[in-house]
Amino acid sequence: MTVVLTKAGRTKIRYPARRLADDGRRVTVLAPWAAPGVRDFGFVTFAPGDVFTEHYWRDRWYAVKEVRTGDGRLKGWYCDITRPCVVDGGEVRVEDLDLDLWVSADASEVLRLDEDEFAESGLAERDPAAAGEAVGALDALERIARAGRLPDLLASADL
Repeated sequence: MTVVLTKAGRTKIRYPARRLADDGRRVTVLAPWAAPGVRDFGFVTFAPGDVFTEHYWRDRWYAVKEVRTGDGRLKGWYCDITRPCVVDGGEVRVEDLDLDLWVSADASEVLRLDEDEFAESGLAERDPAAAGEAVGALDALERIARAGRLPDLLASADL
């Protein structure tokens, strides 16, 4: 499979992934860190060798990526607020809506990210319904994460 992440109508990144599961509602893929080099966010560093188990929903406005080191140590979960994914042939296509959530491995850190970018994107003016879905998805994921239930979300389609 290929994961294609777009932002503002342009392809931000595309990378190969191995399909692990697809129940018709959620597709889960496994992919290595796809960007060149190391990316230090301050609260976590992504680097070559890191492995991402990525969960995309066809009916939810987010994607959740479990991040592990190459030797299997859990770093945490990076959650992208997106439009629901589209799976077409060998591609998972998803549109990034700027908002993100980081949850550390022990769930002691739950960080809302890029709210300034979201505000500057103009989505609230261009597509108020999508902006409302995005903010609602971020709020819902934050509640799930703060309750320590993010692993439950990934284990069950019902949460």
